[in-house]
Amino acid sequence: MKDISNEMIISGHNLDLTDSLKTMVREKMQKLFEHETRIQRLRIEVEYNPNSTKQDEFCAKGQIEIKGRPLVAHADSDDMYKSIDLLEHKLDRMLRRRSRLRVAKRKIVHSVDLPAYIPKVAAP
Repeated sequence: MKDISNEMIISGHNLDLTDSLKTMVREKMQKLFEHETRIQRLRIEVEYNPNSTKQDEFCAKGQIEIKGRPLVAHADSDDMYKSIDLLEHKLDRMLRRRSRLRVAKRKIVHSVDLPAYIPKVAAP
């Protein structure tokens, strides 16, 4: 198993990140590294949005830097831990979809049109 300590960046906005919260985020996001080994960096931002409606106060944002287009997702809820769980689930679905589409793309047969006749070579 790879050491992910330098590949994961966890930050907080309008709240203090405790050691237990950082540990919980690392444990949740470890599954993403197990599913895709080519992840270069994972950025997680947990933020608190104080508002008067008392709905969707906590937001978790995640960005997976991988070869190609980066995967970005966010999840809002009234509980911080629920937001992190939802974010992990969304990022996992995005990685699985990306992998599935890459495999399907390889199976598509592309026709090649050549203007000349190519003779078949007889086996010796």
